[in-house]
Amino acid sequence: MSTARAPERIGIAGFLLGAAGMFATMYSTQAILPELSRDLGVTPSRAGLTISSVVVAVAVGAWLWGPLSDRIGRPAAMRLASLCLVVPTALVAVAPTLETLLICRVLQGLCMPGLLVAGAPYVVETIVPRVGARAMGWYVAALVAGGLVGRVGVALAAGVVGWRLALAALALLPLASAVAMRGALEDGDRAPRNGVPWRAVIRPPLVAVTLAGGALFFSFVGVFTYVMYRLVEPPFSLDVQTASLVFLVWVSGALGPVAGRVAERIGWWRLAVGALFLAVVGVTATLTTVLPVVVVGLACLATATFSGYTAAQLGVSDVARASRGVASAFFFSAYYAAGALGAYLPGLAWERWGWGGVGAAGLVALALGLVALATLAPRFANASP
Repeated sequence: MSTARAPERIGIAGFLLGAAGMFATMYSTQAILPELSRDLGVTPSRAGLTISSVVVAVAVGAWLWGPLSDRIGRPAAMRLASLCLVVPTALVAVAPTLETLLICRVLQGLCMPGLLVAGAPYVVETIVPRVGARAMGWYVAALVAGGLVGRVGVALAAGVVGWRLALAALALLPLASAVAMRGALEDGDRAPRNGVPWRAVIRPPLVAVTLAGGALFFSFVGVFTYVMYRLVEPPFSLDVQTASLVFLVWVSGALGPVAGRVAERIGWWRLAVGALFLAVVGVTATLTTVLPVVVVGLACLATATFSGYTAAQLGVSDVARASRGVASAFFFSAYYAAGALGAYLPGLAWERWGWGGVGAAGLVALALGLVALATLAPRFANASP
């Protein structure tokens, strides 16, 4: 970004702040689910709907924002999405029941894809040509920072001001982002935006990359959503605020730029395969009853997911060079649909089989992801980065 003009640097910083705010908001209820269950009088799986509802909405909204960003430009789509996200986030402060909270969450989810499906192509088209694949790592690092704010920050603030105000305060992030991006971002995609037929974009290689990314995300969301319930029960018996500190393992996402450089050296396909195997190690480690080992397992899973996300975004750009907005919409809709399943199905497994059921669900998904990547091996395993 050193070659960018000063106003553009402010705009890029605003874009990264928007990405962080979006991700902070998306999983902001994750660390406080036990409190939501008690306060609203609902089961863990019903409380988990505050995650799955927003993720489903993201999957649906991606199909609006992807083609829209191809037509009006990435910066305009990102600014509009940031402004739209402010309102439902602030309204969480006055949500009295689970049902009204879910309405706010769905509205948030419909706004978020503007920052996702426009953001990733924007990085590829505008920033990567200047600084290389590590730019995607910066984007992922911004998402990670948002994830920490949305989990650890919200959990700690909820203990002081209550969970409603803690969640509503996140509206400040997209508001600041929209202000910073105003008129400051260059649209790197100058090609005419005459829509490309979806069938010409959604081909088997894109489907395989999406399945691999979705498998990682399913496992990640399932484990990190329900690990709080495990940590507040014996043999760990931690309080919610202390248990939420396990989300500090997300600092491993600061390795995002490193993952980008690794992708430049070995290629995105190898990075994706390595991420899936590391995730298998991480989920397996969480099955123990030794807290330090569980924390290490969570760190492995977080590192794998953020590295895999970097690889998947580079993979989508590689296999779908035309109409990246549509390709990104397909990827994110399926990716977050997998996340929605990860926020709900492992909850049912937890209620019936305990943590072993959650771990088994994650491992099955990761195995499917490896199978999907194997179908791409003939084309990408030995490709030059």
